[in-house]
Amino acid sequence: MLGGRLRDWAPRLMGISAILVVLEVCSRTGVLPRESFPPVSEIYGSLLGLLVEPGLWIEVGRTMRGWAVGLLLAALLAVPLGMLLGASKRAFQMSRLVIEFLRPVPSVALIPLAVLVFGVGQDMKVFLVAFACFWPILFQSIYGVQDVDPVARDTARSYGLPPLARFARIILPSAAPYIATGLRISSAIALILALTAELVVGAPGLGRAIVVSQISGSITQMYALILATGLLGWLLNTVFLSVERRLLRWHPSHREVAL
Repeated sequence: MLGGRLRDWAPRLMGISAILVVLEVCSRTGVLPRESFPPVSEIYGSLLGLLVEPGLWIEVGRTMRGWAVGLLLAALLAVPLGMLLGASKRAFQMSRLVIEFLRPVPSVALIPLAVLVFGVGQDMKVFLVAFACFWPILFQSIYGVQDVDPVARDTARSYGLPPLARFARIILPSAAPYIATGLRISSAIALILALTAELVVGAPGLGRAIVVSQISGSITQMYALILATGLLGWLLNTVFLSVERRLLRWHPSHREVAL
């Protein structure tokens, strides 16, 4: 099993290493201007230096706070509403026009409104994250309920299962993989919106730290912080995938992946 994982990871690591070597050579030979594109080795050295300083972790905590609160708020609102709309065709038809009107609104376009209402801080960041994450979770919840096997639903009804039992035994298990996918997708969206609020408005967090480094001329540190945001996004996606596979290992799609 371990050998299989190593074989899977070997081509990926070789590809990443090749790109890093090319960038290092281009920067040191002058193909890329060194003042704008410092060597990769210096960027990683700066990142390692930041990892031992409390300042980086304070900024990571501020970013993660907006990410977590906004994502949680979106899930608490979108999952029950999505399951309700998915279970009721009439309710879905009545709300469809409103949903189709609000869904295409870019969250970034709401930044002036968010600043006006909430000011520059965590509340503004949470609002933008929650608005952006609400829609993927909502639609995945709707599709999950609508994808319930009608034969299983009719069989449960014919055997006289009460509504709560039908929900717990049939509807929720069917919708769970869809909801998990919506949460995983929204996790990446939440991080993007949190960083956008910090970059554009100056809310506390990694985004503001990147801007401060750029303004102060610390280009190497700026790249190190950008690298930190990429690693953070990769880590969050990995954690969500791992939790999803563990909690939904009973589902056929995850059993096929495991095999």
